[in-house]
Amino acid sequence: MNIVEKVLKNHLKKGEYVKGKEIGIRIDQTLTQDATGTMAYLQFEALGLKEIKTDLSVSYVDHNTVQVGFENNDDHLYLKTIAERYGIFYSRAGNGICHQVHLERFGKPGATLLGSDSHTPTGGGIGQIAIGAGGLDVAVSMGGGNFYLTAPKVYKINLTGALKPWSSAKDVVLEMLKLLGTKGNVGVILEYGGEGVKSLSVPQRAVIANMGAEMGVTTSIFPSDEITKQFLTAQKRARDWTELTADKDAHYDRIIDIDLSKIEPLAATPHSPGNIKTVKELEGMAVDQVCIGSCTNSSYRDMMIVGNILKGKTIAENVSLGIAPGSRQVIEMIDRDGALGSMIAAGARFMESACGFCIGNHFSPKSGGVSLRTSNRNFEGRSGTKDAQVYLVSPEIAALAAVYGKITLPEKTNISYPHISEPEEFLIDDNMIIKPDVKKIGNTEISRGPNIGKPPVNEAMPARLNGELTIKVGDKITTDHIMPAGSRLKYRSNVPKYAEFVFENLDNTFPARALKNKNDGVHNIIVAGESYGQGSSREHAAMCPMYLGVKAVIAKSFERIHAANLINFGILPLVFENAADCDALEQGDKITGDFASQVPLGKIVLTNERTDKKISLLCELSKRQQEIVVAGGLLNYTVK
Repeated sequence: MNIVEKVLKNHLKKGEYVKGKEIGIRIDQTLTQDATGTMAYLQFEALGLKEIKTDLSVSYVDHNTVQVGFENNDDHLYLKTIAERYGIFYSRAGNGICHQVHLERFGKPGATLLGSDSHTPTGGGIGQIAIGAGGLDVAVSMGGGNFYLTAPKVYKINLTGALKPWSSAKDVVLEMLKLLGTKGNVGVILEYGGEGVKSLSVPQRAVIANMGAEMGVTTSIFPSDEITKQFLTAQKRARDWTELTADKDAHYDRIIDIDLSKIEPLAATPHSPGNIKTVKELEGMAVDQVCIGSCTNSSYRDMMIVGNILKGKTIAENVSLGIAPGSRQVIEMIDRDGALGSMIAAGARFMESACGFCIGNHFSPKSGGVSLRTSNRNFEGRSGTKDAQVYLVSPEIAALAAVYGKITLPEKTNISYPHISEPEEFLIDDNMIIKPDVKKIGNTEISRGPNIGKPPVNEAMPARLNGELTIKVGDKITTDHIMPAGSRLKYRSNVPKYAEFVFENLDNTFPARALKNKNDGVHNIIVAGESYGQGSSREHAAMCPMYLGVKAVIAKSFERIHAANLINFGILPLVFENAADCDALEQGDKITGDFASQVPLGKIVLTNERTDKKISLLCELSKRQQEIVVAGGLLNYTVK
């Protein structure tokens, strides 16, 4: 067996392990973050669940740490008291970004991890099957329910050689994005192997696994080997190590060969992680802003490299540099080892260990500004500035740009490459993690501020669709397009308010039009092109449209997490059998036909009243998914 099969089959609880078929697996660990976790725990309560049945569940506060107004602080107090009530570990604001901290302090080879954040696959760097999902799926798993996914295809990424100086793990995953793109990889898990794996540290592996999310794969995983053992030993967690390797005769659906020695510095150009160019092609481009950190590139090694590049220098006068290490552990260590002082002396603006600039919560670029970032997404407007030009690069290239004020080739500088080794022992300080207290489990009173609402409840799927095509959008619509992040995230636990911003940056009239239709008994329909729902696991991108009365999304194709979230909230994801039918539809068209009764058929035929033409749509759901969507969503289905 390959590594993926070993872990999944060891956790199989429901179904037969046949590629393309739905299986249910046991989840060992869960993680949430505050932008999605508040609703996940509200859903946990709404499901009537009384206790946590995972081996470990951790609630992180890392997204909305800029507490403007009462909403975020109130929600954090809700999360803290929920954690005490149910025996969940609580990582306080300031302790670090969930994926970095989880890798350091909790991740276990061979375990399953489900997180309410799309970059949960970071855990693959330590040999976990780590999957991002909507908060409702996480809530069910915390209560002991199975997590359902399609038994995947497994691609082996066969690594040979070793990275040259100035080429990084970030460039490896950007090379993968160049090869696989950002769509068409649903139902795939990437398994990294080959002799080249031995040249990569766990943090480097985690960078590569993290941005597998941008390819749309279910997750990515590395072996658990001596490198993994060394990392866990340095974290004083040697007891968590177990060896995990593929059998010599393991089968794969595809093998992709990557020679690490041939990797060169790359960049993802606006406005997609899949728009890859070499740094050489971009040489000389003036830069306005540089952001280093995020869950992708914020480890001790990354920060030490940046600190050494900046040592004794001053950033260019045209550049604003912000640095956000991934955890308090990293901050303490780079302070001890001198990199922090070099950063501050160079003129860097030092930021919290949080997701801030990555999600547009602060440090947004100027109008039309060029921003080099080490984060994982450069969707239009995600930085908080709609017309900003965001490029994704390695920490090395970002630091050089900060010094020289432009994209600069390393070989054209007099800076020597900083060779940084992994420490033999990390500084361990878990004081900002509140551990479960048996005296408080079941007894803590839960704090509920005025921004804390209840999960909206859907109605059962209508027998007949009385629909209107309320909005038509194009290809590669992300969850950021559907449900904006940034300053809007503070309303995540107040769905009626958050729903006012659905499609805000595409058509800000949508919420009012959709709500009027709902009140008039008209069902809203969204029509889209390829790869609808790219990006985050933000289930509000399904929940808020559901609140506005959306009953179906018809698209040429969907991304995995968003399609699952639509089903969880009773919205039917339908795929055009004939893609040309999409072109014939216009916003405002009336779409009608039998609805709920057609779901078990696997194909739904509806009528466009304007043209009197039939539209044939594929409805390829498992029996369980059919029952969920007909019931009006997973909440209804579970508590029926």
